[in-house]
Amino acid sequence: MKLSDIIRVIDGQVLTHGINLGRDVQGVCAADLMSDVLAYSISNAILLTGLTTPQVVRTAEMADVAAVVFVRGKQPSRETIDLANAEGIPLISSPYGMFEMSGRLHQAGLPSCEA
Repeated sequence: MKLSDIIRVIDGQVLTHGINLGRDVQGVCAADLMSDVLAYSISNAILLTGLTTPQVVRTAEMADVAAVVFVRGKQPSRETIDLANAEGIPLISSPYGMFEMSGRLHQAGLPSCEA
């Protein structure tokens, strides 16, 4: 599924600049524990999280995450956005909670990272 399709499905607001909306996304990982992201995510997945700290961007970079999506309309700090722009990690905010967003993405055909 293309990143642009995901943004549409989750009513997302893009927070970073210069992102590739045509990037293919392979799955979804939903977690607030960054250790879980490192242990269970797959390359080119999106990460759904309620955490908005710079550590999320650093974890996304290490895990080769395609984009980070903040749940419940959360907005990260300028520091987090600046780091994401520098590292080329798209940040997106969605008004939906983690459960609702997971369901919407699953229904749209995006698989979970957890087998």
